[in-house]
Amino acid sequence: MNIFKKKDTSSDRVYKSIKDFKEGEYPHEPLLVTDETINETISRFPLVVVDCWAEWCGPCRRIAPIIDDLAKEMAGKIVFGKLNVDENRSSSVKYRITAIPTLLIFKDGKFVDQIIGAMPKKALENKLKGYVG
Repeated sequence: MNIFKKKDTSSDRVYKSIKDFKEGEYPHEPLLVTDETINETISRFPLVVVDCWAEWCGPCRRIAPIIDDLAKEMAGKIVFGKLNVDENRSSSVKYRITAIPTLLIFKDGKFVDQIIGAMPKKALENKLKGYVG
């Protein structure tokens, strides 16, 4: 199995990695983000939101379809990623993930904010629109 593709076993969903996209190409779905790919992912796109989650986390499963929808609706403006905190300890420690879901927001390659906890789609969408510019 390619290390840059990983099934989300709760849904059998396969996420693509940054390696699956050419320079200048924007994904319309969340990308798989790992310790190995996070820096490349956040530096390639102007605005990246990384959903830090775990398979056993109920609120993470509730926000997952919202992230999927927003990735389609905001394609070209925001790139969304999925980082499994159980499998990517270095990133979890680096960004001080202590509760999940946590959304890490990166603008122009720099960490600018985080959103902790699940929220309704409209509230999340409104909050994220403040970073589009």
